[in-house]
Amino acid sequence: MHDTASHIDSSTEGTLQYPGWRVAAASSLGVFVGFASLFVYTFGIFLKPLAEEFHWSRQAVSSAFGVAAMCIAVCSPLLGLALDRFGPVRVIAPCVAVFGVAFAALGTMSGSLWQLYAICAVLGCVGNGTAHMAYSRAVATWFTARRGLALAVMMCGGAIGALVLPALAQAMVDGLGWRRTYLIFGVGVLVIGLPNVLGLVRERSHDASGRASSAAGSTALAAIATYPFWLLVVVLFVSSIAQNGALAHLPALLSDRGVGASGAAAALSAMGAASLFGRLSTGWFLDRFWAGYVSCALLAIAATGVLLLASAHTLAQGVLAAALIGFGMGGESDVTPYVLARHYGLRSFATLYGWTWTAYAIAGAVGPVLMGRAFDLQGSYTRLLTWMALGTVLTGVLMLTLPKAPLASSAATAD
Repeated sequence: MHDTASHIDSSTEGTLQYPGWRVAAASSLGVFVGFASLFVYTFGIFLKPLAEEFHWSRQAVSSAFGVAAMCIAVCSPLLGLALDRFGPVRVIAPCVAVFGVAFAALGTMSGSLWQLYAICAVLGCVGNGTAHMAYSRAVATWFTARRGLALAVMMCGGAIGALVLPALAQAMVDGLGWRRTYLIFGVGVLVIGLPNVLGLVRERSHDASGRASSAAGSTALAAIATYPFWLLVVVLFVSSIAQNGALAHLPALLSDRGVGASGAAAALSAMGAASLFGRLSTGWFLDRFWAGYVSCALLAIAATGVLLLASAHTLAQGVLAAALIGFGMGGESDVTPYVLARHYGLRSFATLYGWTWTAYAIAGAVGPVLMGRAFDLQGSYTRLLTWMALGTVLTGVLMLTLPKAPLASSAATAD
């Protein structure tokens, strides 16, 4: 279907009246109530209450995060293929519906660990259909010269979620209990997410020349055979272990070191605030500087945060560490869709994004489990976090080998 903005030239992207910005804003709201925000950033808040109520080990509860991540790893390429073939709305809407119902179902658990794993498996299967991987497909079709900033606006939904949701979840768990909190959040996904997707999220049907905006670019098979694609896969895999491991155990780590529950939630909120700033500033930098430099700097900042977290014993240290991780990793999440679109076009964009998410999700499953295992065996996270920081630094150096983008347009600066 042709929309009224089908033939708007990319020179209008800098104006607020450009319809693509409405799609970016709606996508940001969708990300806010999606898997990568609601499930990921509140998981640590629920970890200790679940472990204490059902007498589960932290490794056992952390494994639920791993189950969800592994399901994302398996399903992301399939979701990406569906997004490229059928468009965002037909994929996102049913995924949001299933996600909301399943999240609410977490509040009905009876004490069976396998029930937790089964629900998290469902959440993982539809997760990336509710996250920035799905919405990026819609947003990228609307922009060329301002694509980095537009993707950053969309990603800000996750950053705002990280800023708001941990503190909100902690307050709700304290006041209402974890069961009611899960139920309210699940209903919120349905009430907010579905109307937003159905009413506001759409692709740009055609570009200024009348050609389908999503038709140009490499096939998935051709792209997978190139170095930049595998570079992204390796970088995402290594950095995801550190990011998700630290994120899932941050509240428990700070609590063990004498920081109260509200302080630990504040650290997660600081991570979200820094992620918001990191994503917006990264979008601006990506539209102006080579992505390799931008990515290297972001990963170095994140590694500094992980290293600081290894020795953090006060609330101030925990907040600073969380902020550095949030800024670096939040900004880095802008890099992947930007590089994919610049190097390979939009023809197989979501499919390729799905395959990179497979790497990210597998590592995301490994990181929290490794953290839980390290604590159960050693009573400390310090040694493992130090190794994670080193790995993150090395991935930043590796990004300096990113080739220049062959599809760079004259509308954007050298990449």
